[in-house]
Amino acid sequence: MGKTVRDHLLDALEDLEEEELKKFKAKLHEIPLREGFANIPRGRLQKADRLDLSDLLLSYYTDSYAVQVAVQVLEGIHLKREAEKLRAVTGMGENGSVQTPVRSSCDASGRYDFSAESHFVDKHRAELIQRTSTVEAVLDLLHGCILDDEQYERIVSRETNPDKMRELYKLMPSWDRSCKDKLYEALKAKNKFLIQDLEGR
Repeated sequence: MGKTVRDHLLDALEDLEEEELKKFKAKLHEIPLREGFANIPRGRLQKADRLDLSDLLLSYYTDSYAVQVAVQVLEGIHLKREAEKLRAVTGMGENGSVQTPVRSSCDASGRYDFSAESHFVDKHRAELIQRTSTVEAVLDLLHGCILDDEQYERIVSRETNPDKMRELYKLMPSWDRSCKDKLYEALKAKNKFLIQDLEGR
């Protein structure tokens, strides 16, 4: 079975020496980002091991943008070979798009979704995290469909709505488009005016 974006990010991070990993974290905290995305807080980066760091990249950024950010950071700390390797194994194009198949938890056949079009929940990730006010109501609609009991309880246990949404987004690299569609419909049902605002842009 093919590797996911998370697998490739983790492989790249495991190739780094301890001093290189330290430089990677420092650069990641300060690197300029696209509008709508925020740098990962220094405190969270300092405590993160390689596995945590790959999860943070996917939590704060979309899967394809996480690869682009990681490549920029590697280039920024003069690890050109590692950056090119990550670019190559993920099929990252000149425009930053990533062709690595994402493993689907919703498709029992194990098929992959190769859709390159950015989904609504990916495109508006940052604002959905910050502005979704009825997160638990959204989770209730997803429970049993996309979320199992353990995932549901873990997300609900987070203190703030943005933290709950970030925890939900951590699962997204394993979703196919139909899973994202279900999240969109749940958001639209419980946060109608927020979705209307974002769709109007």
